[in-house]
Amino acid sequence: MSFELKTTIMTIYNRIFLVFCLLFFACFLSATPIKPLKSPDGKLIANFQLDQNGNFYYSLEINKTEVIKSSRLGYRLVQSDDIPSAGWSLNDIGKRSNNSVWKPVWGKRAIVKDEYNEFVFDFKGPPDKKLNRLLIEVRAYNDGIAFRYRIPSEETDAVISDSELTEFCFAADYTAWFYNGEYPNIGPEKLSATNGKRFPVMTVKAGNNIYMAIHEADLEFGEPLVLQSAAGSTTFSVASKPGKLEAGTQSAWRVILCGNSPGVLVDSHLIELLNPDPKGDFSWVRPGTAVWDWRINGAKIDGFTYGMNYPSWVRMVDFASENNILNLVLDANWYGPEADSKSNPLDDQKSQDVIRIIQYGKQKGVGVFLYLNDVGGRKYPIEQTLKQYSQWGASGIKYGFMKGSPAEKNDWTRKITALCAQNHLLCDFHDGPVHPYGQMRTYPNAVTREYCHSQLDAHRVFVPSTFVTTVFVNMVAGPIDMDNGMFDLRQGNTTRVDENKPVPSTLVSEAARTLIVFSGITILPDIPEYYRKYPELLRFIAAQKIPWQESKTLSGEIGEYIVMARKAADGVWLVGAATNESPREIDIPLSFLNSGKYEITVIQDGENAHYQTNREVMKSEKITSDSSRTVHVKLAAGGGACLIMKQIQNK
Repeated sequence: MSFELKTTIMTIYNRIFLVFCLLFFACFLSATPIKPLKSPDGKLIANFQLDQNGNFYYSLEINKTEVIKSSRLGYRLVQSDDIPSAGWSLNDIGKRSNNSVWKPVWGKRAIVKDEYNEFVFDFKGPPDKKLNRLLIEVRAYNDGIAFRYRIPSEETDAVISDSELTEFCFAADYTAWFYNGEYPNIGPEKLSATNGKRFPVMTVKAGNNIYMAIHEADLEFGEPLVLQSAAGSTTFSVASKPGKLEAGTQSAWRVILCGNSPGVLVDSHLIELLNPDPKGDFSWVRPGTAVWDWRINGAKIDGFTYGMNYPSWVRMVDFASENNILNLVLDANWYGPEADSKSNPLDDQKSQDVIRIIQYGKQKGVGVFLYLNDVGGRKYPIEQTLKQYSQWGASGIKYGFMKGSPAEKNDWTRKITALCAQNHLLCDFHDGPVHPYGQMRTYPNAVTREYCHSQLDAHRVFVPSTFVTTVFVNMVAGPIDMDNGMFDLRQGNTTRVDENKPVPSTLVSEAARTLIVFSGITILPDIPEYYRKYPELLRFIAAQKIPWQESKTLSGEIGEYIVMARKAADGVWLVGAATNESPREIDIPLSFLNSGKYEITVIQDGENAHYQTNREVMKSEKITSDSSRTVHVKLAAGGGACLIMKQIQNK
């Protein structure tokens, strides 16, 4: 081989080697490899990437399937600087694991496992910036991942962020459902069809065995989460403004719930677990059912006309006392027209009957909730009002029609909840409230809110498919007040004087819905006489003794049907099933029961039942069984089934 040929070959080799080295270092510099964060069971894997420009990304795998591809994390400041970005570096990664239990004052179950793995990414920025440190905390649970941003306490200069960079870049064009205020949920909607803003909870079906839900937890300040996307895209970003970033502040947790069925999302406690433990004693909190004076107004029966007045309240308290119903809710206008600024919620003269019914209720073991809306709540000192209600002996408040920006409403809601806790009052927020984000852990007195299309309010009622969608979307956020359980269906007019729309449901479905909906106070809308007319369904409602010892969604599909089982405080198991406009037959496995024999009361829709034409027919039977069997039920169109299971023999 000639010298010239050898030189040529060496030159080619050197150039190839140089190109290889350049490519290698380019790849190395383009992305800093970071060890993935796995859930304790290893089924969820969050991967992370820091590119050569300092931008930070995550992606998510469920059972080895990528469901969220590379998605940005961080903030954009008003001066158009991104953090982290150019000039930022990853200083450290803190790692830890947790394996403990949470024992809620009340909830879906008595003992909740709190197990996760955690990374804390410590980013350091250039010294010439006002903000030069950011922590991104990420946790992986078996049923989801969550991340939030923290500003270390040593940072002294406050900066303003005009947007959060957080993205959810879904790996395919999945199907989603969204919260929609006091209207039916949006969805099913293809991700690429979304054009504009959407409100959480966002429930996503990514496959037959992959479901997700996007929400937030522990919103200490600022605007509640809003999502947005553009037509044709499968990427959703955060539209809500983060506001001021200063020493010690932390964002809400951004949460991606994950499960192999929509029921796993419903049964999860992840949202609550991401909130702080309560401070103080909440042993006084009594969750349960309640009767309500709003829907009964105008009902006539046996020569008596119900109204929002003392004689009617007495009848309601007596009924409640007989049937393990813990509260009576007094709605608007008891202290004057609710929209009139002259209506004083502390009016001594107008409160006399209220004080009388509170005292009467105490004799019967029944508490009384007092309505208060934003007009009276803001014009008169809220601290004085809530203290006075507590001194009267009220058990809680129902707060309605809160005004203000989303951030202002969140601040006001948090203030009222804290003041109610100080005064031993339960809270139910209505009329477009701030969405639940796990407050019931920190404040167990935050028992429910109307974060849904309430079934019988706002002069409209919803169809069955609305119910079996809401329980897989809105209810994922936390306890909701839907006012189910109307028994006066009458194939037409309902009771209230200013509302005569029929209820598109069946008797059995109405009873089942009172169990299915998770709430710290289940508000029953009808008069005592109609509940007494159906004693077996009344027994099903009376058996709902909260706090629940266990809850489990046995089966269901978004917009189709749901079967829910809950174990009452006295050990009795209850099951409620509800369907959409389609009739269906379901086999309910009893494998969730302990060993031994059970007496089971099975209540179903009657023959030819239908939510539009034949609502009030039902049938009931008693069987004896153990956990090895299944119970077969037939649900009418818009119908349901109710099961009461009491153990009669241990194995």
